[in-house]
Amino acid sequence: MRSLNGATAVITGGASGIGLATAHSVAKRGARLVIADIHADNADRAVADIRADGHTAEAFVCDVAKEQAFADLGEFTRQRYGSVDIVMNNVGVLTSGRPDHLPVGEWERIIKINLMSVVRSNAVFLPQLISQGHGHIVNTASFAGLYTYSYDRIPYAATKAAIIQISEGLRLYLHPLGIGVTVVCPGPVATNILATMPPTFGPEVQTGLPGEQFGILQPEEVGEQVAEAILNDTFMVYTDDQVRDVLVERATDWNSFIAKQTEKLAQR
Repeated sequence: MRSLNGATAVITGGASGIGLATAHSVAKRGARLVIADIHADNADRAVADIRADGHTAEAFVCDVAKEQAFADLGEFTRQRYGSVDIVMNNVGVLTSGRPDHLPVGEWERIIKINLMSVVRSNAVFLPQLISQGHGHIVNTASFAGLYTYSYDRIPYAATKAAIIQISEGLRLYLHPLGIGVTVVCPGPVATNILATMPPTFGPEVQTGLPGEQFGILQPEEVGEQVAEAILNDTFMVYTDDQVRDVLVERATDWNSFIAKQTEKLAQR
């Protein structure tokens, strides 16, 4: 997109963390916002802050795990603004537990929220974007979807890896139709995602880290990266470019890479 001025952006999980930071970044570039979040108070507060800065925003209470959520969100957006130009699928939740202690129901919860929310979003918004011949989709994944550095959050990592694959497929399909696709793969970012994580299932476990070279970013830094990616039609956004070295190492010799990762976890 050459400009965000006057564009309508829908952001799920938009009342905190990367979603909220992105909302502020695209709003200051002229976009109109729909902040969709499960927490009404947080959504209202986010909208109030954006409006206080002189921008346009509406709040929508949305549980992305519900079947009807995106149909309602799409209708709300059309009633308020008439169209949708940018859709950011940003909701993500964590779980923790050793693989033999994670119940099937917890797998289902994570998949329903993290992965199926993107599927439901596509079902609602893709036809409109294709029909109008322009727009941009942003999907939030994670370093955890790019390579494995721990074993206690496999459901989260699996959904984030799936989101990367979905995003690649959408890019191949939609780019010739005039629609951009960005996948954001954050490393460590100071968000409140841990606040929604249930207690660890089974024995306590110390989570592995993506790498000591990665510092903790503030959400505002990532929000700016996302806004620029939309404008520049960038597909992959690494919040820290050092992750490329990790990916090259794995691709060069995957067996040695996983052996080294295993040894690191064994030493914790």
